[in-house]
Amino acid sequence: MRLLPWTRSDGAPCYLVTDDPDSLLSRLADDTEADLLGSAEDVLAHAGPLLADPGAATRELRFAGTRLTEALRDALRIAASRGARLPAADEEGHSRE
Repeated sequence: MRLLPWTRSDGAPCYLVTDDPDSLLSRLADDTEADLLGSAEDVLAHAGPLLADPGAATRELRFAGTRLTEALRDALRIAASRGARLPAADEEGHSRE
């Protein structure tokens, strides 16, 4: 079962059950993850200089903080999804797959 990088309209998580990593929905999820991580890189690149600017306006800082929060939420969801798909390890750290 794969945690998808989007939620239902009520905010509940969406999952995909398939053994095919090349299915249409799997590829859509992969593409969406790549887009979200790319967007997070852009947000981080713009937020750093803004946060370092002592003259930055409150409104700009609030906007940057909101975008950073969204990007972090997306990155954590992607990390959880990818982590759940890693092969399990035994007590000695060897892959069980």
